[in-house]
Amino acid sequence: MGCRGIRIPGRNNCLAHLAPAHRTAYLGTLSAGADIDHRSTPFTHRLLAELLNALRDQTTSLPIIGRARFDGARFDGEADFADATFNGPAEFDGAVFTDYGRFKAAHFESTSSFAGVQFSEASFENAVFVSATRFMHAKFQYDSRFMRAQFSDLAIFVMARFGGVVSFEGSVFTEARFSGTRFENIADFSNATFSRTSNLGPFVCASLVYLEGAVFEAPVTLEIAASTVYCAGTPWEHRAELRLRYADLDLRYAVLSAPTAVTFHAVPFKYLSTPLPEEVLSSHDPSVRVTSVQGVDASFLVLTDTDLTHCLFTGAFHLDQIHIEGRNTFAPVPDGIQLRAHIWPVKWSKRRTIAEEHHWRALAAGLPAQPSGASRWQISPHHGDPARTPDPEDVSAVYRQLRKAFEDAKNEPGAADFYYGEMEMRRHSRDSTPPGERGLLHAYWFLSGYGLRASRAAGWLIVAMVTTVLLLMGLGLPQNSPRQEASGTVPASGGRVSFTIDKEDPQNPTHDRFTGKRLEKALNVTLNSVIFRSSGQDLTTAGTYIEMGSRLLEPVLLALAILAIRGRIKR
Repeated sequence: MGCRGIRIPGRNNCLAHLAPAHRTAYLGTLSAGADIDHRSTPFTHRLLAELLNALRDQTTSLPIIGRARFDGARFDGEADFADATFNGPAEFDGAVFTDYGRFKAAHFESTSSFAGVQFSEASFENAVFVSATRFMHAKFQYDSRFMRAQFSDLAIFVMARFGGVVSFEGSVFTEARFSGTRFENIADFSNATFSRTSNLGPFVCASLVYLEGAVFEAPVTLEIAASTVYCAGTPWEHRAELRLRYADLDLRYAVLSAPTAVTFHAVPFKYLSTPLPEEVLSSHDPSVRVTSVQGVDASFLVLTDTDLTHCLFTGAFHLDQIHIEGRNTFAPVPDGIQLRAHIWPVKWSKRRTIAEEHHWRALAAGLPAQPSGASRWQISPHHGDPARTPDPEDVSAVYRQLRKAFEDAKNEPGAADFYYGEMEMRRHSRDSTPPGERGLLHAYWFLSGYGLRASRAAGWLIVAMVTTVLLLMGLGLPQNSPRQEASGTVPASGGRVSFTIDKEDPQNPTHDRFTGKRLEKALNVTLNSVIFRSSGQDLTTAGTYIEMGSRLLEPVLLALAILAIRGRIKR
């Protein structure tokens, strides 16, 4: 009475409530590979053992099951499915395991479903899942062991709960153990809860690891080698460290309430001193590529040895407090000589940039929406939609905050490229930068690359000096050095004599302008002008104005060159 167990064919009772003679007769009809249906049936350890014994292969002595239907079943005592082979779908939805559910080294040749299952403690060590498997809404009160398990298709743990119960002795056994696990397709842990898991992994996933909305209720270290790790919207309530390989990491709108570190793990992960095989990822670059930190409170974020070439920063909070350490890679400018506005050639100054600047420049240049290369600006996923592409003012704000983060970390040379990018965006912004200020920024960029390009300032200094020398030789130095003449009247009676000394006005040169002697004089005037001194040479009227101009311009160019050198070697 009240038993919900499925009836045995030809009988009015479930397997648990059959008379002994009828149970023996039913089990006698089973053989290896038979389909079984025991939905909502209560099992004891002994009853399950009798059922599996009837399904054992005569050669291997291992249970072989066709389609297995245990939806809603209840397993009191240890449920031992170790080494069993499920040739057909294995359905355990809503089942309850009050003790230890052992599926160690089990083989699931078809789909398997453990949706809503309640495990006290479970072991799927070395289990093989050939087809998709589902653990949606499953609950693991104590340890859940998936060490060295292999998932060849989808592995869905959406809204599963790992742990949360403390044993009566006070010891905690609530780890979700996925060490050495291999996922050959998507591993979906969306909205799963890890109550007391301190280490998740190391494991390998050939495709995507979803951690969107997953909750870690204790400090945790994740060790994952995967092509993509998706953590959008994940709340990190405690300290977390993500040690990754091969992964594209998306952190957009993640909620960081404690320090969260993302680190590239340079060597393959190990389990029991054995490196995990990574051949499913061998076609990928092992580096870690962060693709977005939009909407993240970056004050808790630490990025170490990551690739930020395609990372989106706009919309992040407290970006000036982000910690970027180690060897991090930012997007470079296009290589080679490019045509600006399809008219004149230009070679971009080498520097580190952010993806948002690439997206804006690609849109502003009217580039076609095709894959970017080393010689092109990156194309935004929303290319062609100005409303979804950051404008120069937005990009300038990002550069400003990144610059401050590097400066606060005492990395002045590293901050220089972000200052350059900030000034570039201000120079191009027609909304927030007045025309007069934009003109000054254009001159500052043209002469010295915003005081960061010593070669440019030195080049213009050399051009200015050569121009000054040529102008002085051609126009500034007089034909001959002016001679002084003394004139006066000598009184007949003798006495004191006064003479008036006049100097001839310098005469403009008419011939022999470019001689060695005139070159020496012109060079002397020019070099003195560079250090803001007067040479004392006699000059024509034109030469006086030439010297005045050189004494104003050339020291400024020299100062800009020194400033740029200082910016690159400043500690």
